[in-house]
Amino acid sequence: MDKSCHILCQLPIKDRKYPSLSSKLDEIWKKAYDEGRFHLLDGILYHRTKHTCVIELTDRTLINTILHECHDSVAAGHLSEDRTLERLKTCSWWPNWKKDVAEYCQTCDRFQKANRATGKNFGMMIQI
Repeated sequence: MDKSCHILCQLPIKDRKYPSLSSKLDEIWKKAYDEGRFHLLDGILYHRTKHTCVIELTDRTLINTILHECHDSVAAGHLSEDRTLERLKTCSWWPNWKKDVAEYCQTCDRFQKANRATGKNFGMMIQI
């Protein structure tokens, strides 16, 4: 378990009177904690946004599994980075998750081969 996640599980989420523990949180976790985005329910840490409340992930193997299911699986169909982000934000959250999704999509060979470049076509060559 990640150090910051372990500290958050010890903190009463509704009561922010523990500056000694909250000061030990990493910067990303501290900002979300100060904004009241974490909820602990039945021992599971949830991250709340405007529209959803999703499970907090810290285990790298779980993160890779979720990325695989939301991008590589047959049901996912090697979605673009934006679509993978949209799909992921409905089920899970972890610090720097957008950066991880971008890296995962960029390292996916199948996606890079199938993804066609967008924009204008190159013009005709002009002989000098």
